[in-house]
Amino acid sequence: MQFVLDYVQLRFDGPAEDMPILNCDALPAVTISGHTVTDGLPGYADALRALIPGTVLHTQEATGIGLRIELDSGDLTLHPTRSELVGPEIAILNGFTDRRWMCWRPGEDSFEDLA
Repeated sequence: MQFVLDYVQLRFDGPAEDMPILNCDALPAVTISGHTVTDGLPGYADALRALIPGTVLHTQEATGIGLRIELDSGDLTLHPTRSELVGPEIAILNGFTDRRWMCWRPGEDSFEDLA
């Protein structure tokens, strides 16, 4: 995980050669033990760091939900409000050996409700 000036970069490793990287231009909410924190609230950075040793169990992507990553240590939810949008992109996923990538934008795919 890397905190950059105005976004967070989440890196995932696993048994394959791929090293997926999720650049979140809109910062995700973090839920640990039923308690959710968002950017700007006390403990937000600590909650993000607490997810570092976690293993991804499940992902979900749908309109109204956005993108949700369930880890054994907590959940990340990326579904910004219109006022939390800081640019033309919400997030970009890349880092696959076959050069696949995905970009999420307001009004498209699972974020069509932000049009």
